[in-house]
Amino acid sequence: MKIGLYSGSFNPIHNGHLALANYILMHTDLDEIWLVVSPHNPLKEKENLIDDRMRLQMATLAVNGLQGLKVSDVEFFLPKPSYTIQTLKFLSGKYPDDEFVLIIGADNLDVFHLWRDYKEILANYRIIVYPRRGSETKPEGIFSCVDYIDAPLFDISSTGIREKLVNGEDISTFLPERVFDFIMANKLYLSR
Repeated sequence: MKIGLYSGSFNPIHNGHLALANYILMHTDLDEIWLVVSPHNPLKEKENLIDDRMRLQMATLAVNGLQGLKVSDVEFFLPKPSYTIQTLKFLSGKYPDDEFVLIIGADNLDVFHLWRDYKEILANYRIIVYPRRGSETKPEGIFSCVDYIDAPLFDISSTGIREKLVNGEDISTFLPERVFDFIMANKLYLSR
């Protein structure tokens, strides 16, 4: 099987994440997409992250019943912070018959040279890059292993959702209903 790995903090997971994952699944040769919940991205601050298990639970609620989308907690069991090369090597070793494809935003391609062992990733794995607002990078001709998918831009961000919650604004349209209910029941993101 060809499995796309779409990693993120998913803090919280929202409809934009799901719409993008579904779009990529429908417009590529991938059989599945695994949403890899990252405990700690080394290029991001950890202070705004809620508990790893709660983010995993929200992601699981979000993909429940959606064909071709799964949630992975693989990085919960790997050394912290989470480096993509470790995740890719671990999964390739555990599932040698499957091909793992990295899915990243164009903004990540802009800083890809900062990733640990990025040359090893480029040498051994295919990468699908989707557009991100503010990033003009298109990988055509940069790396032979990189495919650019002209996915729609989804103007929803986890940061924006957290800010709206703190300000008492309605965020129900940005989230799957089960995720919204989980956030409200657990009073998540209500303070800075």
